[in-house]
Amino acid sequence: MLRIRQFFLICSGAHLPMLKRAPSELNKYAGIGATIFFTGLLAALSGGYALWTVFQQPWAAVVFALVWGLMIFNLDRYIVSSMKKRERFRDEFLMALPRIVLALLIAIVISKPLELQIFNKEIQAELVIMEQQKFKAQEDKVKERFQARSATLNARLQTLQQQMATQAARRDTLQLLAQQEADGTGGSRLKNLGPIYKAKKADADSAQAAWEALNEQYAAGRAELATVDSAVTNTIAQLKRDQLNGFASRLDALGTITKNSTPIRWANWFIILLFIAIETAPVFVKLISPRGPYDDLLEQHEYGFTMHNKERKAMLTLETDERIAVRTGESEHRIKNAAFS
Repeated sequence: MLRIRQFFLICSGAHLPMLKRAPSELNKYAGIGATIFFTGLLAALSGGYALWTVFQQPWAAVVFALVWGLMIFNLDRYIVSSMKKRERFRDEFLMALPRIVLALLIAIVISKPLELQIFNKEIQAELVIMEQQKFKAQEDKVKERFQARSATLNARLQTLQQQMATQAARRDTLQLLAQQEADGTGGSRLKNLGPIYKAKKADADSAQAAWEALNEQYAAGRAELATVDSAVTNTIAQLKRDQLNGFASRLDALGTITKNSTPIRWANWFIILLFIAIETAPVFVKLISPRGPYDDLLEQHEYGFTMHNKERKAMLTLETDERIAVRTGESEHRIKNAAFS
């Protein structure tokens, strides 16, 4: 346990030889160091998972996790160790305010990848819906490319159908008239295949030929429409359908489910607030903790160094002034000797 506490004291960024002169402060700074360490550990896990979702490379995720975790650890350690206790709380808070803002940003950054893992099942279900919507949008764009040609062909086929129906009715009527003329039930009422029948038969044959011509045009239009439909089907089949599983897609899915579900939205906010509390805990512990013996010792040490530095500067200034005065006197003496000689 002593080794663990020693490790956490190192993590706190405190000056250990001076801290040992204030034993009552050891537990406080061990707690601060533990908070800094576990914040860096969570940052490493968060960063490693984020990189894993992007590149799917274990070695890259491990390396990035170590680098990211050490960077956050070192940054938190610097933030806490650079805060000094002041006589007025207002001065301490103003000094800590930029560090609190930075801690908030760090907390939000490291919380997102872990949120993605916590809501992984819900995100996977939303990604399936997003994939279907994406594929549907791609298919609609393909169909839109061929829509004008398909509409033209369908309109033409509809017109041909109407013309064929009209022509078929005319043909049937003319064939009936020719048949009645042939068997004497209509027309001239004479049963014969004379000139009148032949004229009516020619009209019926002409109507049949016109209907067949329209039928050929209709068949050609149907074939062309089938070709267009086949082109649409082949183009849709050739679309590249990548699976949506990247970091940005997962963030988008998380945003969608938090927007559509109130419980998930509240849970998401609580997770963010938890990480904010963890990340800002060392700063607030240092901020609200009363002034202790370690702070007095540190202030005395810094004050002694400052006074020593000022004394050293004053001595250097005095020595410099003396040297300047001696050299000035020597110069004046030489000038006088030169004048008398």
